[in-house]
Amino acid sequence: MHVKRTETHTAWDRALDPIATVAPGDEITVETADASGGQLTAGSTAADVPGLDFTRVNPVTGPFAVEGARPGDALVVDILDVEVGSWGWTACIPGFGLLAEDFPDPHLRVSTIADGRAELLPGVSVPVVPMIGTIGVAPPEPGPHPMVPPSRWGGNLDVRHIGPGARLVLPVGVEGALLSLGDAHAAMGDGEVSGTGVETDATVRLRVGLRRDAAPGTPVIETHPRTHRTGAALATTGVGPDLMAAAVEATRALVAEIAARTGLAPVDAYLLAGVAADLKISEVVDAPNWVVSAHLELAHLG
Repeated sequence: MHVKRTETHTAWDRALDPIATVAPGDEITVETADASGGQLTAGSTAADVPGLDFTRVNPVTGPFAVEGARPGDALVVDILDVEVGSWGWTACIPGFGLLAEDFPDPHLRVSTIADGRAELLPGVSVPVVPMIGTIGVAPPEPGPHPMVPPSRWGGNLDVRHIGPGARLVLPVGVEGALLSLGDAHAAMGDGEVSGTGVETDATVRLRVGLRRDAAPGTPVIETHPRTHRTGAALATTGVGPDLMAAAVEATRALVAEIAARTGLAPVDAYLLAGVAADLKISEVVDAPNWVVSAHLELAHLG
């Protein structure tokens, strides 16, 4: 089964009619739209960013009904392949992102995606590591529910390891599960600190399975080696009693290091962190202070 990206929706709702029904063990190929839902194009500029309609962002293709799925079951989704588009976009959206106060103005970079690299700006590229940003099932509570915040039913999880070779296990909340997916990235860092990765359209091949009465409390992911970074990295830290404040501190320090070492404008350093740096909780046991670290492979620093 091959489903076009024209069959999308922008809210989670148990009342949506499925666009197709699949059986456990079936493989399907699903085209997904970029996170802007076509509002941004390869020719867009920063002036187009403030006009984004957030009710149209993160469109997902679906929903797909899964034969026999019922509340309390576990839906098993094997991501077999993710083929991303030929271009993507990365933006600072006013009021959005971890350092929104530091970077209040709209900014946009359009990447060319080719030969396993995404060129964020001239001379600066990152490896393509495809992932699915938004994937989930319908919640049992009456809808509609907004697309952007994630929930225990999945949705906009933005876990960069949900890519080729990964397995995602979701709790089923309604009859048929009603699986939908979209918001692919050609690259993204853990934390997606700038608010966007390299946002692109994609063609996703997946297989669905079912485990009776085995729903996890929240989504569970089995990762694949190709999504793990292994290069030597620079790590900056944030230290304090508040994890969010520590995340901000670590990210600010990393942006400053990138700008100082590469000569990039701070806003472009911020975008690079969003698509290639991994934010990690490094320590939460030494009260009263916790440690968050932001890691960027040294290869990106020249």
